[in-house]
Amino acid sequence: MPEEDVCLEFPEEHIAIVRLNRPKAYNALNLNVRSLIAEKFTELKNREDIRAVILTGDDKAFAAGADLKEMSGLSAVDYYKAHIERLYNAFADYPRPVIAAVNGFALGGGMELAMIADIIIAGKEAKFGQPEVKVGVMPGAGGSQRLVRAVGKYNAMRLCLTGMMISADEAKDMGLVCEVLAEGKVMARALEMARDLAALPPLGLEHIKYAILHGPDMSLESALGLERKSMQVLLSSKDRAEATAAFLEKRSGSYSGE
Repeated sequence: MPEEDVCLEFPEEHIAIVRLNRPKAYNALNLNVRSLIAEKFTELKNREDIRAVILTGDDKAFAAGADLKEMSGLSAVDYYKAHIERLYNAFADYPRPVIAAVNGFALGGGMELAMIADIIIAGKEAKFGQPEVKVGVMPGAGGSQRLVRAVGKYNAMRLCLTGMMISADEAKDMGLVCEVLAEGKVMARALEMARDLAALPPLGLEHIKYAILHGPDMSLESALGLERKSMQVLLSSKDRAEATAAFLEKRSGSYSGE
């Protein structure tokens, strides 16, 4: 049987890879791909043994954007009824760390997809951009909102209004990309990072991710309260006791997520 347009791989214990797999279309995001991404992250959400996820494409493209051939046949009502936001929410609500490993093009919906991840690393030749204005529309899956939160108003305006592409180095200078690596080194670095994350207390990772994602939408007082409550929960966890013991005994910890 042919491989799915989105593949789920398990290279090591506690680590999963969600791989976009439409190479002939530069991993363009049609409705089937978006549905499969939601399906894979829903499956992973129910697996507590998975503690870190890598989202990636191939060497030529992370994802080159929405599938314009499919979009050209959709009416406004069709687009509304597809409820793409619900499909992306399955990814956005995933509670454990996600690394976007970007090679090649991450444009339009592809860049929006990468921005849902918690950490973005990219190959030296990667290209980022929100070119929707060039086909008469605008970013429709978070590009005008997540981007301004990541890089500020003026950088977001420049990218969305002009539709220009930027290099991985420029994306890093803006604060969008965390690390830029030589070609061929991205997946190895993503696996190394995922391995490091998977070795940490999973409850701590989940609470940190939740606080960072939700705190900025609260008042500072409320966000600090969220942080304190999360800290109190973690202080009573078995993993916190194990982490402290491991530190004092100069050994690696073994964590159960409890």
